[in-house]
Amino acid sequence: MAERMLQFVRLSQQTPDKRDAAERRTDFGEIYQRFSAERASEQASRCSQCGVPFCSVHCPLNQNIPDWLKLTAEGRLQEAHEVNAATNTFPEICGRVCPQDRLCEGNCVIEKGFESVTIGAVERYINDTAWEMGWVKPPTPSRELAHSVGIIGAGPAGLAAAEQLRKRGWQVTVYDRYDRVGGLMIYGIPNFKLEKEVVLRRAEQFAAGGINFVLNCAIGRDVTLDELRAKHDAVLIATGVYKARDIGGEGADLSGIVPALEYLTASNREGLGDDVPDFASGALNAAGKRVVVIGGGDTAMDCVRTAIRQGAASVTCLYRRDKANMPGSMREVKNAEEEGVTFSWLSAPEGFVGENGAVTGVRAVKMHLGLPDATGRQQVERIAGSEFTEPADLVIKALGFDPEDLPAMFGAPELAVSRWGTVQVDRRSMMTKLPGVFAAGDIVRGASLVVWGIRDGRDAADQIEKYVLAKAVTPALAAE
Repeated sequence: MAERMLQFVRLSQQTPDKRDAAERRTDFGEIYQRFSAERASEQASRCSQCGVPFCSVHCPLNQNIPDWLKLTAEGRLQEAHEVNAATNTFPEICGRVCPQDRLCEGNCVIEKGFESVTIGAVERYINDTAWEMGWVKPPTPSRELAHSVGIIGAGPAGLAAAEQLRKRGWQVTVYDRYDRVGGLMIYGIPNFKLEKEVVLRRAEQFAAGGINFVLNCAIGRDVTLDELRAKHDAVLIATGVYKARDIGGEGADLSGIVPALEYLTASNREGLGDDVPDFASGALNAAGKRVVVIGGGDTAMDCVRTAIRQGAASVTCLYRRDKANMPGSMREVKNAEEEGVTFSWLSAPEGFVGENGAVTGVRAVKMHLGLPDATGRQQVERIAGSEFTEPADLVIKALGFDPEDLPAMFGAPELAVSRWGTVQVDRRSMMTKLPGVFAAGDIVRGASLVVWGIRDGRDAADQIEKYVLAKAVTPALAAE
């Protein structure tokens, strides 16, 4: 073990410098500065190199985190990158958007007596350096194979599967209904967390490696699922989940009440230079408005922080539980508070009020936490007589996402779905009820994290390969 490790006993945790809140709230640039080489080495050296690395155990990709921390501490950055990239398709993205405080860093062994290793920041440093040095290469195979796969969806799961199969020589075509590659990494996550160039350069690299992208292509409209099945040896459904969960109540049809993804997509498209009529008209622009965001997850945090940057007059987040029970990253909540967002904890919306057809406020009631339910989570109960109205000119619903009706969209009624609308698969093979059609990512597990999409996509690639190869040798075995 290198003498440089286990430095947590003498070195305190140092996170990357953050831009001042007053400055960063005026633009969409990433808020965290990059580590210097010296700082990255020092912080990586704090790793205890423990025998059972809980950071790896709690990473959905089971990355060899202690290994690439040790290599970073020793200044062996190219090797650190190679170890990191061996298990992660998008390490430079995970270093930015993963909720490390809930995953690797939140389970760091030294965190109990000392502050955890800054794993995410070191991962970002390793891979930003790798891009600058030209160490990141397109997924070019050593030999070409005739096997063909059609992947529906150019988000994390679809792209992870595409990269894995392309490296093995497969002919890979990715179909997506949008005009850019990246899914929610492009249109859902704001620039202050993930600058779009970080995603677009991956897309360009994948294309250079021979992955074929067919964009502005909706399955069921431009091509049928049956046509894809006839064209490819296997098909992977990795569409993600885009249907916004809604909230009813009196006044829910007033103008100025919008779904989170519509709002975020408009902001991201405007930042990309697209013509966005609803942004230009003010319908999806928070400038000068009293904004209320309903929800407590990471999407809600993206919305409140976007509204701040658009110049909202005020931004309030309504969440029916308390801060400790928020599903979103505490790091993101802290950033939002620093930037001027007001949180109304234990507040549940009940309806909306308006004038001349436009929303002017959210009717809400205060809640308190009661006894745990069957899942162990405390139930929320209404406090009688605590009703209040939160003024609002723009209300953004960030209540989560559900699957769209894929059997209807794809014209494939035989595609089995669960009662929640997620695609049903065999959990071992990841194959749907349709032979040769697989599914992975949020469309199977429900709305989740980028890192879980990557994990599912890589696993799906293995299962697709196993299926196609077994199918290819079956006639020969039968002939014997």
